[in-house]
Amino acid sequence: MTEIIDLNSRRARPVPDLTKHDSDPTRDAPRVLEGVVIPSGVPGRAKSAAARAALAGAGLRRAAGVTRHVVTHDRTKTGARLVARHGSYVVGGAGVLAKRTWDGRSAARYERMMRIAEAAGNSEEAKEWEERGRQFRAARHQRRMDLLTMPQRVAKALVVGAATATGGLLGLGVLLAIAEKHPGLVLAPIMGTIDAVRWAVVLVTIVWGPALWLAPCGAFLGLWNTGRLRGAAPQWALPARERSDGAPITPSIVVTAVRDLGIAPLRASIKAMEDNGAGMLSPIVLAGCGVEVDITLPSGSSTEEVLARRRKLAENLGRHEHEVHLSVAPAARTVRAWIADSGALDEPIGPSPLVLDADISADYAKGRAPWGVDLRGDAALISLYQRHMLITGLSNQGKTASLRALALWLGHDPAVIFRIGDLKGIGDWRMFTGIAEVLIEGPTDEHVIDVTEMVEGGVEEMNRRLLAPGGSTFPPLVFIVDEAQVAYGSAARDTYVTDNGTVRYGAPYGGSKATSRYFQAVKKIHDQGRAVNVTIWEGTQDPTNENLPKRSREGNHIRASLVLGTESQARMALGDNPIDAGAAPHKLRQGLDKGVVVVAGDGIKLAPGQPSVTVRTHYIDEDQAKELAARIKARRAGVDTRTTADTGDMERVDHLADIATVLGEAKRLRTDEVRHRLAALNPAAYAHWTAQDLTAVLTDAGAAPYKSGGVMVVSADAVRDAIARRDTDADTAEDDAE
Repeated sequence: MTEIIDLNSRRARPVPDLTKHDSDPTRDAPRVLEGVVIPSGVPGRAKSAAARAALAGAGLRRAAGVTRHVVTHDRTKTGARLVARHGSYVVGGAGVLAKRTWDGRSAARYERMMRIAEAAGNSEEAKEWEERGRQFRAARHQRRMDLLTMPQRVAKALVVGAATATGGLLGLGVLLAIAEKHPGLVLAPIMGTIDAVRWAVVLVTIVWGPALWLAPCGAFLGLWNTGRLRGAAPQWALPARERSDGAPITPSIVVTAVRDLGIAPLRASIKAMEDNGAGMLSPIVLAGCGVEVDITLPSGSSTEEVLARRRKLAENLGRHEHEVHLSVAPAARTVRAWIADSGALDEPIGPSPLVLDADISADYAKGRAPWGVDLRGDAALISLYQRHMLITGLSNQGKTASLRALALWLGHDPAVIFRIGDLKGIGDWRMFTGIAEVLIEGPTDEHVIDVTEMVEGGVEEMNRRLLAPGGSTFPPLVFIVDEAQVAYGSAARDTYVTDNGTVRYGAPYGGSKATSRYFQAVKKIHDQGRAVNVTIWEGTQDPTNENLPKRSREGNHIRASLVLGTESQARMALGDNPIDAGAAPHKLRQGLDKGVVVVAGDGIKLAPGQPSVTVRTHYIDEDQAKELAARIKARRAGVDTRTTADTGDMERVDHLADIATVLGEAKRLRTDEVRHRLAALNPAAYAHWTAQDLTAVLTDAGAAPYKSGGVMVVSADAVRDAIARRDTDADTAEDDAE
């Protein structure tokens, strides 16, 4: 028979035979008992041991579960924080009072202030503190000398005081006796004084006992209150509403945050400072929706180390990484920190003045576009006068909207001529129909060809203006190419027919090499366009050497970047100097910091010594952009917008073929002679060519000029070989495509 050990009763009970009651409809439902099933063949003593082991195991499990529940309960955690918080108040208060006592009883305060003044190079202040310390020591020495003679002086004072008091009381008693004609009143004042002393002793005797118990409690409460006022408790022990996330920035918080960055020499230097690092900081000043402070690092620490720990510094300050911006200040070894109020950067900045002011106007030469606000909350105004511009960023981060906002402001100046190529082609710039002379929309190779020819037309217009009589003035001509990486990455090539009817491939439209027609056109406008009011703005994604050639990005006067993925991309977008000085578009939050741009270059107000500024741009949605475009059209004469470059019969230039033509039968020619012949062959294409342009084209084709007889020459054989290689490569590419 099988038995069940009832863990509650701790005795074996037989298993009831439930089959006997199958026919009883009123039987009770079987109860489930907690226990361990022990086979009937086990001896009784073994049954008892097994039962005890089972009971012990169940008890341990139950105790462990209860302990775990108690330890992890919210009330337990709250109680632990309560004990730690108030205990820290007492300990911290004791430390504060001990330091105050030591400073009051010693010359430590004067010595500390004297060393701080010496470290700051303020010798006059150091001498003043030295004199104060000398006076303090002299006064303290005099007090100690006075203690040696104090017993004699106290005894003498007691004797004199007792005699004087007794004489006075007797005199008062004599007066009372004479007045009342009662001799017994002579001693009445003395007896009254004795009674008062006796009652005072009785009162002290009564109060003394409780006072002995209350004095430690009072001292304990005093220490607790001092520690509470000084915030001596750790952050984790404070209630959620009192923790310092988002708390005002104070010098002690900044110094502690810098000290705990994990830079060993910096930490050691701060600990060795007499003022605990307070002398490192400039005054903390309000700056927009945050504060700004300069941190002068001690010798042995570099600004680069601090800039690399931006996230840790932000966390030490109780902020998110995007709420702390670091840069290198003009002073040596100084980091400028801008610290936002908690959550302030997530608040909208308000609509653009273009939307709010229906009467707003623009002036290309003297005006500044209201682009947004900087971190201080000041309006970020940007001058576009004769400035080429590049804006980069990841996809869908507000690049087109930021670029379009500037064009919408500039469009309010009727004198400005726009030619726009939108290589995304989804209608972001369609509201400029009727404003721009040219508006090309689409991402295909045909659109790249049109955009390239549009920019080449700008080069022709630039050359015409450059050759115009001196003193001529020209209306501003602004080219805008959005998603320019499509043009740089295009594999489209020019085609031409030889005399024998063979179709050959000429220079590529895209690419980053010197033979790229789009790249060459942009470079030429960068070189000379601003002198005659011809400028180009480019918007591009993923700035790399392939998508954005170095020569092209460095020709821009204004370089702006939205959020990027890596530091290397940020360096290509803005250049090395802004990144080394703290600019960090790669630290912006993708999807959350839309429209936030880091701007480097001229055209926008920068603090002295600062190479970049962070701007939160105003967002103008598509409906608002259409309303602004309608307002611009009302101020302008009707513009017939073309959807292609419409270059007419403009000759497509094959540089290598032209060079081979001007070489003729000569084996080699000087580079200057080649340029002169090219200019005579096609003035529109080559009149502005420099020796560097010729060298770049030949070098990229593998026919670089070389020195012969002390002058640079071009080899006709090398040029013909380069043309043959190019044609062979083009035929191979055509066969592969088929």
